[in-house]
Amino acid sequence: MQGLSEHEKYKPYNARTIRDTPYWHKLTPALQEAMTVVARVMPFRTNEYVLGTLIDWNNIPDDPIFRMTFPHKDMLLPDEYQSLKQLIEQDDSAAIKRRIEAIWLRMNPHPAGQLTHNGVTLDGKVLPGIQHKYRETVLFFPGAGQTCHAYCTFCFRWAQFIGEEELKFNARESQELVSYLRVHTEVTDVLITGGDPLIMNSRSLAGYIEPLLELPHLKSIRIGTKSVAYWPQRFVTDKDAPQLLALFKRIVAAGKNLSIMGHYNHPVEIRQDIARQAVERIRSTGATLRMQAPVIRHINENPADWAALWTEGVRLGAVPYYMFVERDTGPSHYFAMPLARAFEIFQAAYRTVSGLARTVRGPSMSTFYGKVLINGIETVAGEKVFVLQFLQARDPQWVLRTFYARFDPQVTWFDDLQPAFGERRFFFQNEPERLLESAPELIPVLLQTA
Repeated sequence: MQGLSEHEKYKPYNARTIRDTPYWHKLTPALQEAMTVVARVMPFRTNEYVLGTLIDWNNIPDDPIFRMTFPHKDMLLPDEYQSLKQLIEQDDSAAIKRRIEAIWLRMNPHPAGQLTHNGVTLDGKVLPGIQHKYRETVLFFPGAGQTCHAYCTFCFRWAQFIGEEELKFNARESQELVSYLRVHTEVTDVLITGGDPLIMNSRSLAGYIEPLLELPHLKSIRIGTKSVAYWPQRFVTDKDAPQLLALFKRIVAAGKNLSIMGHYNHPVEIRQDIARQAVERIRSTGATLRMQAPVIRHINENPADWAALWTEGVRLGAVPYYMFVERDTGPSHYFAMPLARAFEIFQAAYRTVSGLARTVRGPSMSTFYGKVLINGIETVAGEKVFVLQFLQARDPQWVLRTFYARFDPQVTWFDDLQPAFGERRFFFQNEPERLLESAPELIPVLLQTA
């Protein structure tokens, strides 16, 4: 790792401009080909800090940060890769576009009803860029924050970055959010997400946030960000880092809880000096930094890495929050792992950390119905089962309800689970006709469990 000057200005690279850097020549011809083909389908964006500091170029392609940021051949199905490669060689633009769009559709761009069931209206008008799935929490997608300092290859929001406007969540200004929240006083939390809101300059971010500070029923503002790992300079040496930290202080001074939801996938991301400085700067404002990430095949399958990440986070003052399961979207066939394996990794890591790190919850699946925790693998009444529990749900009455699914060592996602003990459906699927009317994408699930 050659390192990077802490004062270097942020500069992104895409699939075209990466070819003009020395890093392109570190790739084998096979890796260059995969980059050329797969980056036509999946978005690619990185920066000098990721390239020069986080990636160990002596360990590619197996370096976890390389896997996390550079496209790989197996992210496409074999026939998809070969057909697209051939079309690129033929330079058939129209056919390339059709093939890419077919792959996008196969990849389930908006899982768990994000596009069809989480949107909101006010006075009969659809409010773009706002989602309200759980009673207490609203998600807000500011238009200026719908990119990132670097893209993760496994990102479940990949559809935000492919240039298809009809697939994007995108709010142009915050007034509609404020109007919606004035009506929905049950909302206590707003999660500002993306993309990455901290790609914005501090003035733009303040323009979205400051109107929220006048709402007395709003108690917490969360900002989801990967900048803590991919560009920690945002909090330390960026030109407007002082203005960003001043904004954080104003939020806290207004009586709101400010939680920075830091996306840390691997301990190498938090071991860098500037990343540690970023944690210190964030905490100095009165904000809380929480750590969350999915467990991903090829990237963070080692329980020791999770234990190291959580332990170092606690030492620095961050709060381990969630281990997620990779969602059923994008190249999930490449990154997802069996739920049983995800639980084994979580359990092995959890057993080795102190109680201060055991604030973390997981493995958790963000499903159509809600956040489902894999709470264990047990034998109950002679049947081996997954022990499951809702941490959050569309119907608040489901929260902390325990239920059981047949154990299957190969299943990688919730929708493929079957109820245990001979039941025809899970307790929350007892009204299939209503669910079919409101959630057409659930038809395959309900037919399997009926």
